[in-house]
This record gives sequence, C-alpha cells and structure tokens, in this order.
Amino acid sequence: MSMFSTGILVLTSPLHTLPLRIAPVLSSAAQVVNQTLYVHLHPDLNLGSGSQPRPVFISPVVDLSSFITRLYSNAADVCGHLDVRVLLTNIRPQPGATSPGGTNPSCPFPSPQLLSHFPEVVLTDFPLQDQGQYPLVSKCLQRYAGHCYVCSPGLASVLLHPQLEKLQEEEGVEQAKEGQLKNCHDKMEPLETYNDVVVGGTFDRLHGAHKTLLNISCLLANRRFLIGVCDQAMLKKKVLKELIEPYSVRVLRLREFLQDIKPSLEVEIVPLDDPFGTSVVDSELQCIVVSEETRKGGEAVNRRRIDNGLPSLVLHEIQLLKDAHHTETEEEKISSSSLRSRLLGTLLTTPKNMSHLPPLPYVIGLTGGSGSGKSSIARRLEALGAARIDSDQLGHETYRPGAAAYQHVLEEFGSDILNEDKTINRRALGKKVFGNKERLKALTDIVWPEIALLVNERIQQARKEGKQVCVVDAAVLLEAGWENMVHEIWVTIIPEEEAVLRITQRDSVTTEDALRRLQSQWSNTKLVEHANVVLSTLWEPEFTQKQVLKAWNLLQKRIPQTKEASLPS
Repeated sequence: MSMFSTGILVLTSPLHTLPLRIAPVLSSAAQVVNQTLYVHLHPDLNLGSGSQPRPVFISPVVDLSSFITRLYSNAADVCGHLDVRVLLTNIRPQPGATSPGGTNPSCPFPSPQLLSHFPEVVLTDFPLQDQGQYPLVSKCLQRYAGHCYVCSPGLASVLLHPQLEKLQEEEGVEQAKEGQLKNCHDKMEPLETYNDVVVGGTFDRLHGAHKTLLNISCLLANRRFLIGVCDQAMLKKKVLKELIEPYSVRVLRLREFLQDIKPSLEVEIVPLDDPFGTSVVDSELQCIVVSEETRKGGEAVNRRRIDNGLPSLVLHEIQLLKDAHHTETEEEKISSSSLRSRLLGTLLTTPKNMSHLPPLPYVIGLTGGSGSGKSSIARRLEALGAARIDSDQLGHETYRPGAAAYQHVLEEFGSDILNEDKTINRRALGKKVFGNKERLKALTDIVWPEIALLVNERIQQARKEGKQVCVVDAAVLLEAGWENMVHEIWVTIIPEEEAVLRITQRDSVTTEDALRRLQSQWSNTKLVEHANVVLSTLWEPEFTQKQVLKAWNLLQKRIPQTKEASLPS
C-alpha cells in the first residue's frame, strides 16, 4: 500500500464503541500515513447510501473528553512517529446556539476547512456489508472529505475494514465490556463549557500530553482560549533547558495546531515570566485547565484572584498520559523533559558542507564548559575506535622551550613568567591575563593558531594510521574559530550548579572561582546553537554510555565509505 505524508481519519463508529477500536484503527492508519494524521469524529455517518451524507454533530460530553485522552494515549503508544491531531469543528456547545463569529452551528462546514497540511488520503473505519460496496463507499468518502476539508488533488481513500473485521471477532469476547460502554453511552453526561478558558505550560515540541490538554481546553472554550507560554525566567530549572525550542517557534506550533483543531476560537498566547501571568488579573476568565500535577498551581491562581477581587476559576482537571516507552531515567508520564533526553546523541542539525576537508578521517569537534564531562566522552569515543586529540595537552606543548609560541609569549608578557628551569609558569601567566580581555586576546592570538597546527598534524597522523573518526577534544573549539577544521560539532552540557560542584571538588577551588571560570566561557545555550549533536553527563555513567553508543552508531551512517565500524546499540 502507498504511503502518504498527510491523511484524515473519519471515524464513523458510535462514540461509545470507539475506546475498544481506536488502538487497532490508529495502528492500521499508521501503515498508510507517515507524517500527519488528522482524526475527525463523525459517529453514525452513513457512507453506504450513495447520496451525499450530512455532516454529523456531536455535543460536548464527558465521554468525548475521555475519548480524546485515550486517543492521544493510544497514538503515543502505537504510532508515536505520527503528528496526530483531533479536529473539533463539528462539536457544538448546545442546540441552536450561535458559534463565535456569528456562523450557524447547523452547518459546521459552510466551506471546506483549510488545514495546515493538505490531506492526500482519507481513511475511515466505516464497516462494509460486502466487498462490492467498496467503490461506492470510497467515492462517497472522497466527496464528503472534499466537502469538509481542502484536500490535495487526486485525494485517495482507504477503508480500514479488513482490520476491523478481526476487531469484531474480539468484540464478541468483549461483550461484557461493550455492554458497560453502552450503558455509559445511554447516560452520556454533558460537559460544562465556558466562554473563556486559560492554560499555562512550556509547550516544547508538542506531544500527546500537550495535545490532550489543548484539545480538552478547546472543547471547554466557546469563545476565547488564553495560553501562557513559559519564557526565559520560567525555564531556568527545566531539565536540558538548552534544548527547549525558542519561544517564537513554540508559539508558531501552538497557533498552527489550534487553527487546525478549532479555527472558530479566539486564541491569545502570552509569554509567562512568573507562575501566574494574566490568569490572576483577567476578569473574563472562567475556567483553568490543570492536571493532577499542576492542580496546586491552579489553586494558587485562585487564591491570587480572590486577593485581586476577582471570582475563582473553575479547575478542570485532566489525566496525565502514561508513557509506555519511558526508561528507568525518565518520568512515567509523557513529558517534554523525557523527549528532550531522547534527543541526546541524535543529530539535531545537519552538518555544514565541509567539502574542503578530506572525507576521512571524519573529524568530530567535541566541546563543552568546564566540568561538563567532555574529556570522559572523548575517552568513551576513543574506546569505540576514534582517534582522540586532546587540544589542552597540545596547548601545554606550545609553551615548551623551543616551541614556536614560546618566544612570542615571552616577548609579549616578559621574562618574569619563567620558572627557574626556563619553562613558562602558566599560573603566573594566568594572573597577567585574568580579567583583562585585551591581554587575554594577545595570548590567545599567539597560542591558538599554534595549537590548530598541532591538531592538524594529529589528524594527518590519524589518516596515515587508517583511522576513520577523529575526536578533537577542545574547550575553545568555537571561541578559537576552529569550526572549519571539523566535519561536525558535538557539545556536552550540564547545569551550572552541577558544573560548579564538579569544579570545586576536582580542582579544590572556591565556588566563586568556579563560577567566574564558567562565566568567562561560552554559555551552554550559545554552545548548543552551534551543535550538531548534544550530549550530557548529568546522569549515571551507564546513561552517558548509552548516549555515546547512540551517537556513534548514528555517526557511522553519515561517514562516507564506512559500515564495518558500527556497533550494536
């Protein structure tokens, strides 16, 4: 079966039966679609009559909220590579109401909805009575999709009925459960909706838990949806905060997602620099959506609102989604921090064209701040077969009597930096340049080019030895402008407080000295901006080794003419 990048799944099963069906339906859809899957509920839609089916409305009910949670949970489990989005355009608050903008809710599709990705295929779970029905239902489905959404020309259609026939057999065994679901259906409880709803969060790399929160908030909101998005001050304590997408990117992704799922809503997105934002001063807000984890934050918002003379907000609590794929170092729930940790060791940005360099050895420039564990990672890569080049050690060589830089350093800084044996006292030299940018630049202008020459010599030597990978371990790689010497840049990061702890223990210096050292270097954020691959030694050594193995194995696929160096992960 052909693969399509974007598809729309029209679910025609009654709402109360969908919890049993959704996992296999999504699994089947993932065999047809490989990027974006829109899901639209059209319960009891009849595609078998041959005539144009009428759009189906759904009232907001508690079961709908539960189903959305279940769908995103199943999607994370069975088709995590897909960007799944549940559309809410045919949900209406109450019969006869006028939706925002004055449109008539009796017609949810006055014109086809423009989605951010054009559907190339429409799929459905509509059951066939016999195979002869297929062409009729297929054509009807295509016409209906064209009526509801702006689709790609030549829209294909797929009926997922073969998989569902198997499901019907399973349903025979699940009759008791089905009966329970039917009873729930008979007593479907209306969902209370509100004109103005608020929610807050980081919304980094939208995942199933974010989408659940956003979909249910949109379900609850009739007019306006206010979102506070964590900015700078609120990100300081986040795990791997350097890998959080920029605020502008997160807002763009939110707007696109919300425009797709409920275009009638007035969406307002504001930066959040404290835990409260505008939620404690906006008098029109009626409801705040929270999880079990953030409920206390919602209660704190209400206390502040009361202090400000405003009414409390209704706290609507949603379930946390369990992460079926979490590891022992990750949270049990689906979370951005877990997803960021999975980025470690992967290729985050495509390497620049380095055609001026020989293809082999493939040179990795490994850099990171003091205490980040950079050298330990270099040694791990060496154990996997890379040639390790320690630029700090080469720096020592440039200061030796007779080395090219030796005489230049003496001329610039005076002979009082010499030891009795005529070697340069680096501590005395350090005192002359510490805190003086001009004097420091004078020193690095002498030393860095000499180190670069030695690094290049070692790379040539590795080439003669037949090494396929070289790792240049260099704290000053980026400051010195050595990017053009390497094919890729790998960066190691740890939080500043952890780096300070390591430096004080390793070098027996004060906390203040450790902080000054870190602040004289490039920040993690600045380093990551230049990184192709990011690694972190914050956790147990076993987790560091897993990252390095992952990075090494992925690297083998990028290196020209090498296959045999790959190791199992």
